[in-house]
This record gives sequence, structure tokens and C-alpha cells, in this order.
Amino acid sequence: MTKEELLSILQEKEMTEVIELIEDAESGDLEELELVESLGLLRDEELNREVLQLLESLGVTIIYLKGDEEDGEDEEE
Repeated sequence: MTKEELLSILQEKEMTEVIELIEDAESGDLEELELVESLGLLRDEELNREVLQLLESLGVTIIYLKGDEEDGEDEEE
């Protein structure tokens, strides 16, 4: 799937936050993305895979967290 096709699908589904992530990656404002491994970014598995591949091709490092690791960051306070 091309980037244009992917963006078109995201626009049709009104997934503006995901489009913003892609735009941030293109401009260099997004270098890393932390995701809970079991959840991913999107519910649609194929679309999730395509978006993550695009982000990685734009230089974004995807960091997968186990479900219990995401709570540990808030304990720094």
C-alpha cells in the first residue's frame, strides 16, 4: 500500500490523530513511539501494520512495552 493510499484510508476513517503522527514523523518531530505490544496503534490489524511500517520507514523507532511497563513511568512523581 502506498503512503497516499494509506493516508486516504485514514482520512476516510477520520483518524486525524494517526495522520498527525505521520506528519510529525515526516517533519522529524517524532523520533520514537511507545506502544503496548498487545494493543498496537490501531484496532484494524492490517491498517496498524501498514501505519507502523510507514512510521518506521520515516525513521521512527517503535518501542514495544509489555502491559505492566506503561504504569511504571507514572511512578516517578
